[in-house]
Formats: sequence, C-alpha cells, structure tokens
Amino acid sequence: MAVVVAAAGRPRVRDWTPPVAALGTASLVYSMVPAARAGTPLATDIGPFVPGVSFVLRADPLGLLFAVVASTLWFTTAVYDVGYARETGMGDRTRYLAALCLAVGAAVGVAFASNLLVLLVFYELTTIGTYPLVAHAGTDRARRVGFEYAAYVLAGGTAAVGGTVGVFLLAGTLTFEPGGIVALTEAAEGRRVVATGSLVLLLVGFGVKAAILPVHGWLPDAMVAPTPVSGVLHAVVVVKSGVFGVARTVLETFGPETTAALGVSGVLAALAAATILAGGLLALHQDDLKARLAYSTIAHLSYVVFGIALLVPGTVIGGLVHIPAHATAKLTLFFCVGALYARADVKRVSEVAGVGRRMPITMGAFAVAACSLAGIPLLAGFVSKWQLLVGASGIHPLVPAVLVVSGVLNVAYLWPIVHAGFFETPDDADPKPIVEGPLGGRSASGDARIGSDATTRTEGGAATRTEDSAATRTGGGPAAPAEGTGGPASSSDANPTWSVGPLRPTLVVPPLFTTVLVVLVGIIPEATYVLEAARVVAEASLGAFLPVIHT
Repeated sequence: MAVVVAAAGRPRVRDWTPPVAALGTASLVYSMVPAARAGTPLATDIGPFVPGVSFVLRADPLGLLFAVVASTLWFTTAVYDVGYARETGMGDRTRYLAALCLAVGAAVGVAFASNLLVLLVFYELTTIGTYPLVAHAGTDRARRVGFEYAAYVLAGGTAAVGGTVGVFLLAGTLTFEPGGIVALTEAAEGRRVVATGSLVLLLVGFGVKAAILPVHGWLPDAMVAPTPVSGVLHAVVVVKSGVFGVARTVLETFGPETTAALGVSGVLAALAAATILAGGLLALHQDDLKARLAYSTIAHLSYVVFGIALLVPGTVIGGLVHIPAHATAKLTLFFCVGALYARADVKRVSEVAGVGRRMPITMGAFAVAACSLAGIPLLAGFVSKWQLLVGASGIHPLVPAVLVVSGVLNVAYLWPIVHAGFFETPDDADPKPIVEGPLGGRSASGDARIGSDATTRTEGGAATRTEDSAATRTGGGPAAPAEGTGGPASSSDANPTWSVGPLRPTLVVPPLFTTVLVVLVGIIPEATYVLEAARVVAEASLGAFLPVIHT
C-alpha cells in the first residue's frame, strides 16, 4: 500500500505494484501448507495485545483454506484491474489501489488470526479498506450506497465485539480450539443466557457480511462499485470473511456441541436455507447482470453457512469447500461481466443476445463458471454440492430438497444468459429476465436496474457516456474484429448498438486462469489442498459428534 501511494506520479509502477505484492503474498501462503499438512502449523506471536490476549497469527488448516483462496484470487484480480482501469478510464487510481491492497491484506489477516480479538481487528480493517472502494465513483448514489454499506457492516462489527466480550468473560480466553474452547463449553453449562447471547451476537455480526437474511440488503446495492471491486467483495474479502467468521465461531469458539445445546444451530440452518432459496428467486427478477450475480452470491454464501450449521462432517466439508468453489466461479463471472461492460457496453441480461459470437472467450469462461455454480460434474461447484448432499442425506428430506431446488434456480437464472449470448441474436432475442413481478425485474423495454445507472456510465469514476455511445464510437462503420483476433467480424450477428475489438490480455487471461481453477478443483480437488483442509477441520472439530438437532 505504501508503494502504491509513493508511486502516485508513476502510473505504470503504481498499477503493477499490487500484482507483484499479491504474487509474493500467495507464494508465502503456499509455503505454509506443508507445515499445516504435517500437523505443525506455523505461528507468530507478536506479543501481548490486551491483558489476557496475545497478538498471534497461526496458519492452521481452516485459516490456510481461506488464505489460499484470498491470496490467489487477489493476484488474479490485481492483474485484471490493470486492464479494466485502462479500458474504462477509471479515475483516482492511487486511492483506489491503496484501499484495495488494505482490504485484501486484511482478509489474509482474518485468515491467520488465532483468536477472536485479532480476527475482529482485521475484520474491521476490511471494512475500512472496502468502504472507499464501494463509494469510489463519487456520485450521489455511490456515496449513499457507501454510507449504507458502512452502517450495515459497522453495526455487525459492533455486535461481534459484544459477543467477543461475552466469550472472554465466560472463558477467560479467546484462542480458537478445534471443537470449541473447552473453558467456554464448561462455562456455558452454568451461564446459558450469557453464552447464548454471546453466540447470537457473534453470528449476527459475522452474518451481516455473510449476507444472511434479513441483513443482506447492502450487497445488491454495493454493485455500484467498479466491477473488479464487485468481484473482490463477492469472492475474496467481505463476504468470505463473513462466512469464515461464522465457521470460526461455530467450529472453533463455541464448538458444535455447545452450539447445538444452546439451540442456535437449528435456527442458523433455517435462516441459511431461507437465504439460499430467496437469493435464487430474487436473482430471477434481475435484468442487470451485476445485480443478478449479487443475489446469486447471497444464495451461495448460505451454502457455506448451511453446511456448517447442520453440524455433520460431510456438510461441514461441503460448506468449507464451497468457499473456494464459489469464489473462483463467481470471480470468473464478474471478470466476464466487466469485460462485457468495458468493451461492448453490455450491462443487462436483455442486452447479451449474440455477444457470445463477438466475445467467445469471455462468454465461454462465463458458461463454465455458470455450470460450476449449478453443480455440473467435473467442476468445482459439484465437489462442494456433492459433499453437502451426501452429508445431508441422513438428516431430513427437506435438507437435500433445499439443495436440489437451489440447483434448479441456479440453472434458471444463469442459463438464459449463456443461451442468449451464444444462440440468440438481437433480432430474435427473448426478453429477460424470465420472471417478472413485484419483487423486481423488467421487460427488455423497461429501465429499472440495481447495479448500474440507467442512462450514463459512471462506474469507477470514468467519463459519462450514454447507452448508445458504443455505436457512436464505431461511427456506424463495420463491426470491429472479434475478441482476441485480428480478423473481421460478420456484421449480421452484431448488436447494432455496439461492436467489439480485441480485448486487452489483462482482461482475457484472468478469467481464463480462474476458469482453469474451477476445472482443477472439480477434477483433482485433493491437489488444491482445499478438500484436504476441509476434511481436517471437520474431523478435528466434529469427530463423531451428532447434535440433538439431527436426532
């Protein structure tokens, strides 16, 4: 971050500093994996933080699972951001990049925190880093959404602080222990009300960033941010730190046994199930691409929470594996949506007809990521959903039913985009979304949206332009070459309001890289460490524990 600020007058150095820093961070994180596999996780004790609590960072399996995801996708996002900023003319780059480095660096700190207090420090640092990113455009709407975002997450952070104080008063320690803090488990038996209140405060605090109903409202509005920021919010920093906090709370603070005994696990599972279904249904109503992905994220985050709340080894494994499975797929989708916006000025589902013929690489990556989220075999999403289904099969018929219905909804709100992009033309396009009603949605002739402005382009502080400006750029001439090629494109299939020239490599390579990750996690999950880490965490935290909720 300091280098970014110091290099403000040298744009090339400033812009490429985050990718270099991210590569170094990822390399350092990967170097810690062998020690965790050997059962001797690396730890650094910086010293006393407050009386009774030390500032200790530890690379345990659960922390490494999140850190591997965050550091890998930070590098990819940093490279993509270089091309996106130059393509869109994004302003205030120094402030933007400094905030981005702070936010993602704080996410790695969240991963390696060894106790609740250290986790909360980095958790709040992610808020400080992401607020200026959400409000980056500087428009009235961006500032309003920024304040809304800050209000939500600061309120959640305050609740988490209250829960942390309660845990310390009960147990006298905040250090995470697989299966729960022993002293806390013992104290909860005699002080049930205080223990329940502390657990609820922590889950509410982390649940805000995890976008669990009913505290999910900030996430769709936050799509006013530049597309790389939207990807970071959804795949790397904010929402993943929320579900990670839920995992630390349930599995390594209160523990599965105490969480179930206090009657909280059933309520948490019910809220997660409701969020999964509601997020999918609301996604069907969105014509704005980023808004549709936002509601998709709300649903998929609760896959993680749902698996953890069920307190069965298989579901916990599935929930934890869904952290990288969703992160890689959703970041790919945002990369593709950003490329569509930056190059073709396409921002809505109703505008994608035929774009796959002009941008086959981008839409091909989009299709693979969409299939992963839908749980198609040989892709990352199938690995996590299969674990969830197998683990949930012996609990109650409604549990796998939630997962199956959600999978159908995933297909319903993502497949129309792929179909329109590759198999429709602007002349015969079927208006999207496929569902309309009082909760949202519009016909192709409407103008309602969530994620972008109706008439001007203001994303990232770029110069304002109208929806038809892409046509103005082409001067009515023949269509530009197709994506990644220098050859001519047929004008018969082109949308009359835009044309596409060759994309910058920094806009093409990152989504291809994340697409490869989606495939690798789906085919050889063991080689990526995430499945192994999830199994170790589940075994250490649950063992043979069977909570009351499942009997």
